[in-house]
Amino acid sequence: MNSRSPRPGTSCPVVRFRDVLREPLRNGIYKPKEFHGRGQKVINMGELFSYDFISGQEMKRVELNDRERITSLVEDGDLLFARRSLVLEGSGKCSIVVNPMEETTFESSIIRARLDADKAVPRFFYYFFRSPEGRGLMASIATRTAVSGITGSDLSQLLIPLPPKDIQCGVAGWLMEYDSLIENNTRRIKIVEEMAQMIYREWFASLRFPGHEKVEMMTSEIGPIPKGWRAGLLRDMCESIDYGYTASAVEKPIGPKLLRITDIVPDTIDWPSVPHCPPPEKNPQKYRLLEGDIVIARTGATTGYAKRLNKHHPESIFASYLVRLRVKPEHSNHMIGLLVESDDYKRFIKANLGGAAQPQANAQVLTSMPIAIPPAQIQSEFAEIVKPLLDQKETLQITNSNLRQTRDFLLPKLISGEVNVQNFETEPVAQGV
Repeated sequence: MNSRSPRPGTSCPVVRFRDVLREPLRNGIYKPKEFHGRGQKVINMGELFSYDFISGQEMKRVELNDRERITSLVEDGDLLFARRSLVLEGSGKCSIVVNPMEETTFESSIIRARLDADKAVPRFFYYFFRSPEGRGLMASIATRTAVSGITGSDLSQLLIPLPPKDIQCGVAGWLMEYDSLIENNTRRIKIVEEMAQMIYREWFASLRFPGHEKVEMMTSEIGPIPKGWRAGLLRDMCESIDYGYTASAVEKPIGPKLLRITDIVPDTIDWPSVPHCPPPEKNPQKYRLLEGDIVIARTGATTGYAKRLNKHHPESIFASYLVRLRVKPEHSNHMIGLLVESDDYKRFIKANLGGAAQPQANAQVLTSMPIAIPPAQIQSEFAEIVKPLLDQKETLQITNSNLRQTRDFLLPKLISGEVNVQNFETEPVAQGV
C-alpha cells in the first residue's frame, strides 16, 4: 500500500487515494437523448451540488444496457466527485451514496470512487474530502479555466491520511451525530417550505385567496384572472435586474462574502462556507446584497435555481454567474421569492434555456415568466401569513450552520489525533446550537 511517514505534528500515515480503492475510479455515463426518460435513476450535477447524502431523491432517468448496469451503477458507500464546475470551489465537490432505493447510475461529469472496506470507512473519507484540508487538496489539482475541473488520474494520486479503521469508525460515527441533527432540522425546514409553497399555490396559482368567492374573473392574455389583478411578467415587479461581479474568492476573511452558484443550489446557503473576495473598486453598492434580494443561477446544470436573501445574511456581493432581482417596494419579495423557488419556475426556465454544451439563460429569460400580479393589499396579507413560516425556516438554517461549523472545526482535530475521539463525549447539541 506504500504507506508514507506521518504528516508533521500527527501520528497518522498518508497514502495515495488509489491505495484505498476497491476498484479504479470511474467516470459516469453519457447517453444520447433517445435513452432518456425511462430506466434507471441518474445522478446529475444538480443532485451532486444539492445533496451531500444521495439516496432516494427524485431524479431523471436513463436506460442502461446490461453491461452498463454491471459497470455504472452506484452502491452504498460510493463517493461521488464533481469533475467540473463553473467555480473553482465546486471542482471535486464530494457526496456519498447512502442505501440507494433502486438501481441508480451517474452522469459523465461525475467520478465514482469505490473504497476497499478492509482499509477504508467511506463516511470517514466523505468527511475528510468535505474538510478544509480535503478541499485544499482538490484545489491543488483543479484546473483554472473558464470551467474548472479535476481528473480521475490526479484524484487517485492525492496523498490522504489513513488512520486505523477503529479511529476512522470513531470519527465518522461521532460526526454522524452532527449530521443526524442537521438532517432532522433539514426535514423540518422542508416541511416549513412546503407549507409556504402550498399557501403560495393556493393564493396565486389556484386563485383561492381570502375573499376570492366575491371577486369576478376577467379575461387576460395569460387566461382568466381576478378583477383588479393584471397580467404581466416577472420583470414587471422588479425595481432592478443586475448581473453579478467578476471576482476571485480569497481564503482570508477580507472583504465581503462572494455568493456563487454553488452556494445557492443546496437547500440552505451555508454562509460560513461562502468565501470572501476583494471589494469591487468601482461602484461597490451595485453588487451589494440586501434583505429581500433574489439571486438566480443563469448558467450551468442548475440554471434557474434561486434564493431569497433573509435578514441575517452577512455583508456580501453576488458573483457573475448569478442574476439579482430587487423587487419594487410596492410588491412583496416574499411572494416573488416563493415563485422563483418553486418547481414551476424551474420548469419554465428549463423550457426556455439557450446554449448547447452549457445551458444558460440571460436576465431577460429569467424574468420572462408570465404571472398574474395581485393588488398590493393581497400581497401584503400574503406576506403577513408566510413571514412567520419563513422566519422559522431561517432560525433552523442558522442552527444548522452552527452545527456544520462545529463539525468542520472538530474534523481535522479528530483526524490528526489532537482530540481523542474515544474520550470525546461532548454533546453535539451543546456544541452546535
